[in-house]
Amino acid sequence: MYGELIPIILPVLICTAAGFAWSRLGLPMDRETMTRLIMNVGTPCLILQGISGLPTGDPGFLGMVALAIAVHGGSAGIGFVALRALGQPVRSYLPVLIFGNSTNLGLPLCLFAFGQEGLGLGVGYVLVGSVGQFVLGPLVQGRSSPWRTLVQTPVIYAAAAGLALLLLGQALPRWAGNTVGLLAGLAIPLMLLALGQALATIGARRTVTAVALALARMALGFLLALGLCAALGLQGTMRGVLLIQSSMPVAVFSYLFAARYQRHPDDAAGAIVVSTALSFLSLPALILFALDG
Repeated sequence: MYGELIPIILPVLICTAAGFAWSRLGLPMDRETMTRLIMNVGTPCLILQGISGLPTGDPGFLGMVALAIAVHGGSAGIGFVALRALGQPVRSYLPVLIFGNSTNLGLPLCLFAFGQEGLGLGVGYVLVGSVGQFVLGPLVQGRSSPWRTLVQTPVIYAAAAGLALLLLGQALPRWAGNTVGLLAGLAIPLMLLALGQALATIGARRTVTAVALALARMALGFLLALGLCAALGLQGTMRGVLLIQSSMPVAVFSYLFAARYQRHPDDAAGAIVVSTALSFLSLPALILFALDG
């Protein structure tokens, strides 16, 4: 069983370490360009490829969307109550507790653990997280309308196109499928390199706060997913993908939004570093537990 972990976890660790080392060596890596390529080209194509690659009429994608809404909604409700009870800044910390790194780290793990089916279902989870971040981030942390940002996000249109193809039982024309597949190949390597760069440049300052937020984010997502699996009797790939995606460390975008709106960005950064380190330590146990179903 442990032999199954190497081809799942090692590629993720190596690519992340490459981005980390590249940044530490002072070699040029334009974060803005990489982020734009990931968000505007690679990820939309990856999402379109993932959805369109699901079997026609497969209800799994919509089921995963519903499960992701339940996990994010549960995290939001419990996190809000806990932060208010503890007298902590809700606007600053609530997005940190809700959104995990389901794109940069979760999608590669779903792909390597469960193949194309895992990627397609993982995309359903990412879709909910992406929409939630671009809506809840500006809405909770900022003072401007999030809708302009949302309508300018290519991920939304890629998901809508993929969902339409899935519901209609249609496939992309061959030339379009080849093009989307080629561009989708950019996404996961760039995501992991960008994650490594972020870990090399973001530091943890208030360690106690960072550890508390990191543990709360990962434990809350895992326990909610575990409860849903038990209540609904989920098995196989659906169960595994939900557990993996829900247990991911704090999303890098949580820091970007916190820095943009000046909502304790140092604490968000620390939570990202600590939770990612904890995640890499716990990945073997998590993957084994996810595969066990």
